Amino acid sequence: MSSKRLIVALDFENFDEMSKFVAHLDPNSCVVKVGLQLFIAEGAKVLDFLSLKGFEIFLDLKLHDIPNTVNKAVQEISRFNVSMTTIHLQGGIEMIAAANEAKANIKILGVSLLTSLDGSDTKMLYSNDFDKQFNNLIAVAKNAEVDGVVCSSKELLMLSDSPLLKVVPGIRNQNLLDDQKRTMTSSEAYKNGADYIVVGRPITQSANIKDAIKEYS
Repeated sequence: MSSKRLIVALDFENFDEMSKFVAHLDPNSCVVKVGLQLFIAEGAKVLDFLSLKGFEIFLDLKLHDIPNTVNKAVQEISRFNVSMTTIHLQGGIEMIAAANEAKANIKILGVSLLTSLDGSDTKMLYSNDFDKQFNNLIAVAKNAEVDGVVCSSKELLMLSDSPLLKVVPGIRNQNLLDDQKRTMTSSEAYKNGADYIVVGRPITQSANIKDAIKEYS
């Protein structure tokens, strides 16, 4: 596993915004995340640029489709210098197996429950308590042998005995009053067993980017 624990989310609208921000980052101190917005806007150009700059890349597209489609998508991702990518655990064991089959050297991370969801959402969507639904998905992850899971810091203690890599978004050292419902500070997340934390707006929108990176590293 990489010694870097901080993943900086490059949630920008276009290549120019992203490249100007990346100039403030050190590839030896953080991983960078490319999500849906930037990847759809600019495509493989972003991955090639970040790779040439020496960054370890986390491509976060949260694949969720029939097994054959996911297999083909992961095959395409494996052509690039991507170290981690995401699929939804709700896609089931066959879909996860199809991703594993195509992953080459990429680590497959299973998304459990989005950090924008809480107990009222799981009751409405699954007719299930939050913790029970989370545990159902983690059982899928273990049976399907994914490399790791994406979960909020609130569920870390439920995974204390798990060998899975734990990648934790929704990290907030201050309350930004945004769309993240299950949050925790960076120090709490690391203490509770996070292997990586994902931080976007608290760093990308900071007036002092280098200080913000130190705060979350």
